Amino acid sequence: MIRGGWAVSLLAVAVLAAGCSSSSPPASPTTPVPVPQPTTAAPTPTTPEPEISVDSHAPPGWVDLSTVDPTILLDIRYATAHNFVGRPIAGYLQPLCLLPEKTGQALHRVQQAALAQGVSLKMYDCYRPARAGADFVGWRDTPDEATRAEFYPTLTKAQLFSLGFVGGAATSHSSGSAVDLTLVSLPAATQRPFVPGEPLVACTAPQAQRFPDNSIDMGTGFDCFDPLSHTLDPGITGMARDNRLRLRQLMTDGGFVNYVNEWWHYDLVEPTYPDQFFDFPVAQAALT
Repeated sequence: MIRGGWAVSLLAVAVLAAGCSSSSPPASPTTPVPVPQPTTAAPTPTTPEPEISVDSHAPPGWVDLSTVDPTILLDIRYATAHNFVGRPIAGYLQPLCLLPEKTGQALHRVQQAALAQGVSLKMYDCYRPARAGADFVGWRDTPDEATRAEFYPTLTKAQLFSLGFVGGAATSHSSGSAVDLTLVSLPAATQRPFVPGEPLVACTAPQAQRFPDNSIDMGTGFDCFDPLSHTLDPGITGMARDNRLRLRQLMTDGGFVNYVNEWWHYDLVEPTYPDQFFDFPVAQAALT
């Protein structure tokens, strides 16, 4: 055994000889080479959604239609400025379709039949708080007619009520049994948002001239307060009439009945709450 300084000297010579040899490959490094790792950007801070508080709640058994059938399209107009009043309506805190579960399940069955035909339901309105109907009545008694050019070009505001186009607080919408809806061809075309203040076109104009709703042509726009909106009005012919009849057949088969003055309005034949009217707001927080 070699000890002390002799051992150090001999080891140094051996290492030097090995390092200078051209016939021996360099030793492989024993320390792993660090591999650059991808960096993850810090998440962008987001502003939390404001919590929506409600002053009353739905009875047990009410649902958000999107949880019953997420394939049904929504275009809840009274939560926006694109409606006959021209602003969001009282009680519409979120653009949701709230309904008793029985109504929601009936719509799910209609949607299954519609999808088999290459179309989808699109909801314009579902449950409507009684306060929304009161808001309509309050609007009637003001001089505001900013939306007349689109929604009621040939009628007065008073006639909207006397002719049965607009109701007050006690309607089947406030019972959760009425819905306003249309059909959309699939795949659904993108619908641009309404821009408040944009030029308005009469809802009775040809489809290519009206607001570009992605609905199939029903002969008029939604909430078009004109005799042409009567489901079987003789002024509506051809494809538009066929489309109205197609919607009516789907809904009738699903247990709904049409309101003859409005091609878009249907009531469940056997409602959960006949002649009961509710006033909780349209908001997720209102569901118990």
